[in-house]
Amino acid sequence: MKENKSKISCPTFQKQEPLIKEITDRINMAETVLDKAPFAEKLQVEVDGLLSCEQYDKVRIDCRHCHFIANLRKKTANLIIRTKKLA
Repeated sequence: MKENKSKISCPTFQKQEPLIKEITDRINMAETVLDKAPFAEKLQVEVDGLLSCEQYDKVRIDCRHCHFIANLRKKTANLIIRTKKLA
């Protein structure tokens, strides 16, 4: 299996990424939306940490990539949480 290493060289991102990956894996393994929702809420918290990074610099490409990825993950978490409300 190919190892997927993050190319974003930021200590904050590198620290958060394994935890975010673990939460994402748990979301993917959960069978129902009701099972996925608690993990989506945890994902939201972790992603908000990246989006509120004090070292964010809109000029740095790593920061822009980090925020892009974090925003996608946040949208995914929000979608799961909204879907839970419909279930």
